[in-house]
Amino acid sequence: MLQSIRENSKGIIAKIIVGLIIVTFALFGVESLVGLANSEKAPAEVNGEEISNQDLQRGIELQRRQLLAQMGENGNPADIDENQLRRMVLQALVDQEVRLQSAESQGLYLSEAMIDQMIVATPDFQIDGRFDRNQFEAVLRGAGYTPLMYRELLRKEQLIAQERNAYQLSAFATEQQVNRLLKLDRQTRDIAWAELSLEQFLDAAQVSEAELESRYAEQQERFMTRPQVVLSYVELNQADFVAPESVTAAEVESAYQQELARFQGTEERAAAHILFEEDGLEQAEAVRQRILDGELSFAEAAREFSADPGSAAQGGELGYNARGVFTGPFEDTLFTMQPGELSEPVRTEFGYHLIQLNDVRSSEPPALSEIETELRRELAQSRAEAEYVAALERLADLSFSSADLVVPADELGLDIQETEPFSEGGSAAGLASNPRVVKAAFSEALIDEGLNSDPIELDRETTVVVRVKDKIPARQLALDEVRDTLEAELRREQAEAALQTRLEQLLAGLESGQTLADQAPELSWNETSAAEREQQGMPAAVNRKAFEIPRPTGADASFAAVRLPGGDRALVKVSAVQEPDLSDVEPELKRQMAAFLASRNGQLDYQLHVEALTEAAEIERN
Repeated sequence: MLQSIRENSKGIIAKIIVGLIIVTFALFGVESLVGLANSEKAPAEVNGEEISNQDLQRGIELQRRQLLAQMGENGNPADIDENQLRRMVLQALVDQEVRLQSAESQGLYLSEAMIDQMIVATPDFQIDGRFDRNQFEAVLRGAGYTPLMYRELLRKEQLIAQERNAYQLSAFATEQQVNRLLKLDRQTRDIAWAELSLEQFLDAAQVSEAELESRYAEQQERFMTRPQVVLSYVELNQADFVAPESVTAAEVESAYQQELARFQGTEERAAAHILFEEDGLEQAEAVRQRILDGELSFAEAAREFSADPGSAAQGGELGYNARGVFTGPFEDTLFTMQPGELSEPVRTEFGYHLIQLNDVRSSEPPALSEIETELRRELAQSRAEAEYVAALERLADLSFSSADLVVPADELGLDIQETEPFSEGGSAAGLASNPRVVKAAFSEALIDEGLNSDPIELDRETTVVVRVKDKIPARQLALDEVRDTLEAELRREQAEAALQTRLEQLLAGLESGQTLADQAPELSWNETSAAEREQQGMPAAVNRKAFEIPRPTGADASFAAVRLPGGDRALVKVSAVQEPDLSDVEPELKRQMAAFLASRNGQLDYQLHVEALTEAAEIERN
């Protein structure tokens, strides 16, 4: 074949083709040929700027990971709507591009040094408080980024944040706005309410047979059952392979010797300390000398002088601790001291410390008798894992080649079990609560072809194979089967209608000047004077409604009605409104309120700015 190519390449046509390729390379570069194979349009353009397919795919993958993490260990990737996920991520990228273009048009800038500083200061990229290049790259790999890609992402986010912060930090609130908000917040009202129970109207509701039949005829489609299945299944559990009694004494002894070889004694030191403030070096030296001279014990000095509230009352005692607990200079000093020694003042970011080493202890390797049970269990568990994997492979082969579950069950010593009937909605408990099982149960392979499923992993130690034993088709429920449901619905509808009519009658009477006692002697007002917003002791719905309705005019109260949780209703009366006196409001509170309002105003301003930009932008989605 090579000889044929060599001979044909000497022809005039081949030379012309090679010549064209050379000219193309010379004029347009290698990208001209690569572009021919990769001419896919960008997913979207914003004012002529393309959003790359790479960014879109990366965003989709990140969102998918987050969704699966939220779904838990039973999460099924097939449950994620890929089209909706794509639309959501693409919209987020479009919004980001609109914001970025706005920020860049303002001349905002982020230097490479500033980006370096942000990266170095990110805790996720640090080990023991210091930036670590390997950690940085590992975290980025896990998120699907290269260092250059992450720098570009950081640049975009910070530019957008600069413009957003400019809006928020330049916004302000007037004194009138602050005072108005304070008045509304501190306003109190005299509130009364009377509750009308739905239950009494339910007791009086009567539903006729004709009403039941009419509702049933109108809504028959509601009362169709969903198709259901009953599954047969075999379950393979790793726990069934765990047999500690099968582990020999020789195996335990071998594992113990390996444990001894790996054992590293941990040294722990019992220390006490006295903490002095940043400018407390002279005081620390003076106190140290008094301790050395015998004027004070270390514990007495700690209780009197230490600025560490956590240990001062205990005489500075810190207990036994190994390396890795204390900050660098403190730990370095502590682990060079001898028992009973008192250190010179040690400087840390917290101040100056006097350290006293009280005791040193090292852990000893455990005796075989102490860990024999644990070693035996670990060896059995390890053996069970291997046997479980082997059995799982055998189960997959047998279930694929068998016409039912009898052969896999017999060969692997498993019981064939059965589920209760369930629909595509699954069930609240049991095997049908697993989304992967439900999806397999209603798949074409199991429903139409009657096959065994592939092994379905329920968790790391449990796997099932299922097959459809019975198919229960959808059917129309008879009136008698839904009678109780329909009757309860109709009775509640009647009761709510009667309750609403009664409520409106009472409300009209109150607004016309009648008293509640005249209209409904069985009801009475619950009253709270000078009630605040979020007042305790009254229903939350009543409190909210009382601060929504107009303030009373003159001697006339204001009335309203509100729905309570569970379907009950309440009449609400506001008889007086008390305005607060702001003369005693602390200036600091006013400043905090002004800052809060200004921040809210700035957020709104920026939101409106972005909405206007988005509306004016030329956005093309492909």
